[in-house]
Order: sequence, then C-alpha cells, then structure tokens
Amino acid sequence: MRKLQYLFSALAALFLATPAFAQGADAVSPWTPIGAGIGMALAAGLCGLAQGKATASATEALARNPGARPGIFTFLILGLAFIESLALFTFVIIFLYVK
Repeated sequence: MRKLQYLFSALAALFLATPAFAQGADAVSPWTPIGAGIGMALAAGLCGLAQGKATASATEALARNPGARPGIFTFLILGLAFIESLALFTFVIIFLYVK
C-alpha cells in the first residue's frame, strides 16, 4: 500500500511539473513542414486505401444480395464520410499547427 502511495505521489509531481518543461510558442522546428507533409501524405494515402476497400466490399455485397441495396448504400456512405473525415481532421490540424 505504501509503495502505491509513493508511485501516485511521484506521478502527480511529474504531471504537475510538465508545464515547466514546455517550450515557448515561438520555438518552431525547421522540420515541422516536412513532418506535416509526410503526415498528410500518410493520412491521404491510407484513407484512399480504406475507401477503396470499403467500396470493393460494398460492391461485392451488392453482387451477392441485390435486395439489400438500401442498407448497404446507407452504411457505405456513412463509412466513407467517416473515412474522409480522418483526412480532413489531419489537414485541419496541420493547417493550424504549421505557420
């Protein structure tokens, strides 16, 4: 019990000291735009792969059961919107962070 108390006390001290180690807002690395470009490329590429896989699966499902078209179409559009939102969130974060 005593060891747990020491552990939680140490963790609390570390979490409270975190702002002391924070950098100022004007300290920007020269590698930030390159990292942002790589991050956006990864997000866009993986979202494209996910959208292709989702579309292929929906097409296969329609070929197997044409009567389920309304349900498949609804979930396909919803899934594609969620996948695309990941790339858009990445773009917004990069746009706000890189100056």
